[in-house]
Amino acid sequence: MPLNIPESSLERLVIVGAGFGGFTLAHKLQNSKYQIVLLDKNNYHQFQPLFYQVAMAGLEPSSICFPLRKSFQSNPNFFVRNAEVEEILIDEKKVKTNFGTIRYDKLVLAQGAKTNYYNNKQFETYTIPLKSISEALYLRNKILEDLEKALMIKGDEDISPLLDIVIIGGGPTGVEIAGALAELKKHVLPRDYPDLAIHKMDIHIIQGADRLLPSMSVQSSHRALKDLQNLGVNVSLGKRVQSIQDGQIQLQDGSTLEAFKIIWAAGISPQHIPGLKNECYHENGRIIADRFHTVKGLHDVFVIGDMSYVTTDKFPNGLPQVAPVALQQANHLSKILKGKKLSPFEYFDKGQLATIGRHKAVVDIGSFHSSGIFAWLSWLFVHIYYLIGVRNKLIVLFNWFWSYVFYDQALRLIIRPFTINKSNKS
Repeated sequence: MPLNIPESSLERLVIVGAGFGGFTLAHKLQNSKYQIVLLDKNNYHQFQPLFYQVAMAGLEPSSICFPLRKSFQSNPNFFVRNAEVEEILIDEKKVKTNFGTIRYDKLVLAQGAKTNYYNNKQFETYTIPLKSISEALYLRNKILEDLEKALMIKGDEDISPLLDIVIIGGGPTGVEIAGALAELKKHVLPRDYPDLAIHKMDIHIIQGADRLLPSMSVQSSHRALKDLQNLGVNVSLGKRVQSIQDGQIQLQDGSTLEAFKIIWAAGISPQHIPGLKNECYHENGRIIADRFHTVKGLHDVFVIGDMSYVTTDKFPNGLPQVAPVALQQANHLSKILKGKKLSPFEYFDKGQLATIGRHKAVVDIGSFHSSGIFAWLSWLFVHIYYLIGVRNKLIVLFNWFWSYVFYDQALRLIIRPFTINKSNKS
């Protein structure tokens, strides 16, 4: 069954994925020579760098999401379909989805990455990822629900497992989550729960590498470690998780931790799409492409973002899987699809940022390294700049200003999904 897309005399461009790369490409090709179909399982674009702030009840979900149709509603040749891709039928030039098939003249794959559990079912079963708004809301609910449960416990029973939080992974996501949790514990929870022993809450980061933020400079790593330790976060470096089960974390050195909330921030892996030949994939799972974004061995099929494996002189092991790469690739590919003659793609690294807490952040720009309030203000500016929509920018800016002045946000709500019991009762 084909998807309900009207035929047109225009070439049909199908874009799979509405993340940074897919959304930017679609936006830049508006009112072009193509009929554009944007496929995504959600009807909104998500600003992934701020998922953790939704999980920490610092931002509303709607303030970091943008409805896809709102951006393209004035273009009669643009169509959004909520569907998940099941297979690419290369010979037929069709995309098979869970709602039917759609033909294409040109196809762009931009589905991004998923959480990497390193083929360990225990890790997948017993940890909480943070790769979507729904996962961020789940984590927020879990934190608040466990606080409420801890209030109900009387006597000498240990409430630490309900309060403690373990973060596996010390990259930017893990560091930012830990910093946000530490500030929540210090400034907000004592006022919300004055009759609860919040001081018993321990926040742990377990990092397999010998330093935090391994993709950043040594100076930034050391500063992040110092800032987190000053906030009361327990940082374990050079340690790996051996097993996880029912709140019990066993490390390879024999030590153990107990917590009912274990956050997985230990890496990503590219999405896999059935239908592409094995020769299209690198051994790391990413799709091999040239510097004009064409998938190896194929015509009219392109790939950008985290799924893409492109090597350059500066990046012989492939471009980093970060948002700026996807944004720059989308801009470059949009010009190619408009018929412009361009030189091969070259990624311009504008630097890396990570925030730890109030007035605490680190920034690397080439050989320049900074930390403290300058880095923190830089982080704020960059994230506001790249948010989609004026409304979202204003809401996030207001929320951050309010939190800065009053050390508070009134977003600590437990919102559970409603389900209908359809069982037949007689």
